[in-house]
Amino acid sequence: MSTICPVCGLPEELCMCKAIAQEEQRIRIKLEKRKWGRDVTVIEGIDDKDIDIHDLASTLKSKCACGGTAKNGVIELQGDHRGKARRILISLGFKEDNIVVE
Repeated sequence: MSTICPVCGLPEELCMCKAIAQEEQRIRIKLEKRKWGRDVTVIEGIDDKDIDIHDLASTLKSKCACGGTAKNGVIELQGDHRGKARRILISLGFKEDNIVVE
């Protein structure tokens, strides 16, 4: 038996809540320099109420083969992974026009 979406009440197979939430996100991917000149890729703008940000961070870390964290609605990846993170987010269903790489 399939589970029911708590938002719309439809079975999970028919639910479009997550897809709609992904299309409405305005995501910024930028590179920051930390102490000792280390690069950190910062991904902002993902609403953690609609999307499990820790699960998304785990997926990004495994596909980019790097460490990182998710806190306060921001995902941080160790190293410069701006292009790869953008491609991964698009493959996960986020709208390409709403992702800005700085």
